[in-house]
Amino acid sequence: MRKKVTVVGGGFVGSTTAQRIVDRGLADVVMTDILEGVPAGKALDLLESTPIIRSDAQTQGISTASGTYEATANSDIIVITAGFPRKPGMSRDDLLRANYDVVKGVVEGVVKFSPNAILIVVTNPMDAMAQSAFKVSGFPKNRVIGMAGVLDSARMSTFVARELGVSVENVTCFVLGGHGDDMVPLTRYSTVAGIPLPELIAKDKLDAIVERTRKGGAEIVNLLKTGSAYYAPSAATFEMVEAILKDKKKILPCAAYLEGEYGITGLYVGVPCKLGSRGLEQIIQIKLSDEEQAALKKSADAVQELVKVIGA
Repeated sequence: MRKKVTVVGGGFVGSTTAQRIVDRGLADVVMTDILEGVPAGKALDLLESTPIIRSDAQTQGISTASGTYEATANSDIIVITAGFPRKPGMSRDDLLRANYDVVKGVVEGVVKFSPNAILIVVTNPMDAMAQSAFKVSGFPKNRVIGMAGVLDSARMSTFVARELGVSVENVTCFVLGGHGDDMVPLTRYSTVAGIPLPELIAKDKLDAIVERTRKGGAEIVNLLKTGSAYYAPSAATFEMVEAILKDKKKILPCAAYLEGEYGITGLYVGVPCKLGSRGLEQIIQIKLSDEEQAALKKSADAVQELVKVIGA
């Protein structure tokens, strides 16, 4: 029997995530949205592509306008992308109150029918929304994970590959911390064919890459004018879903609930995580310099401020 993934939110991030899962035949997908017709239409459109791409994955789309999530029952993974999109000039913090109620309602709805599912939270401000999902669901911390570090690391890897004129396959970048302007790109732990970035890129250019990584989401928002990124976020989400469903034991930077790791307690912050069939199977602790630790604490403090506002 194929696995089952529910994608909550029928916007660009949600529908593109569903497409990536179906294209690879990774799991059957249920798409939900509060709008009538939209999830059903997109699910049917996606299903009609399967004979062409040779995927036997099944799709279903439901409207949750009436508040029911019964069709999502027994999902292995629930990806939460629902929420208001970021607009030009809007910080992730501005989204806080608007999206808290959305995530709270979604989590209350889905956990009733899938009490053993793993939640992957994508909705921004992601760190605070992951914390909210953790609190509302009552799930153990290994089954509530936030998507951010995979995306931020991919953005950094893109900029590094372009700067050096090398294949992206040679580049491995690592970004920790909150998914915001205070994220922590770790240049010492980022490499090209195993060579640390500081040995390949001059400091001023590396600093510029770090800054562009931090502003990566805003850069796309400003270009699009009426939307936000979805190709890279959906690819990042897919990588996490695949790692879990295939029990890959893959180490990826994700937002996890920390209980003393990296000197942080009671907060969702991006750190290296091993993902497998049980969800978050291990938090990997790496040695940080004093400067890196201070930057991570600053990022965590920014997340803490958001969490205080919503009481999560």
